[in-house]
Amino acid sequence: MTYATLAATYRPQTRSLAWTYDIALVAGASVAVALSAQIAVALPFSPVPVTGQTFAVLLVGALLGPQRAVAAMLLYIAEGMAGLPVFAGGTATVAVLAGPTGGYLAGFVVAAGIVGVLSERGWDRGLLTTLLAMTIGTAIIFLFGVTRLAFYLSEGSALQLGLYPFIPGALAKIVLAALLLPLGWRLPGLRDHRRP
Repeated sequence: MTYATLAATYRPQTRSLAWTYDIALVAGASVAVALSAQIAVALPFSPVPVTGQTFAVLLVGALLGPQRAVAAMLLYIAEGMAGLPVFAGGTATVAVLAGPTGGYLAGFVVAAGIVGVLSERGWDRGLLTTLLAMTIGTAIIFLFGVTRLAFYLSEGSALQLGLYPFIPGALAKIVLAALLLPLGWRLPGLRDHRRP
């Protein structure tokens, strides 16, 4: 049985059931990002913690495609704004989004969408292009995050506290996400967003 046949078997063919299936994928992805946010290590010199979120955002983008990935990130942010403890370290509320680390959260939405678009265009078919797509996604997260942080700190301090210490971990998460991506394709219905 081919993967396309397997995916077609599990993903409902009627429009209403397909929507339900997609909503379940989006909700599940938002939960995955929320759980990865709880893997958080506070750094004494930075307002930005080390978390597993970037890893989850990259995988969500590559696995779900742009529309579902963006929807999952928006749902994740909405959950936190509603007061659910889904942000790093179990934090929540609008104050987190409006605070110094809010740019990283906004970057998740854009990064998931861009990684999803690149995946849809076949960048996930080889390890090098997958690594490049995920590096672009990570760069977008840092761009949004450091830009927001610079409103609270000087530009140089924002780079010192919001980028440089996180580069080694970001590289490790990119490699791990790229290596684990093929395992995600075993989940039914996830590969159908890709173009032929």
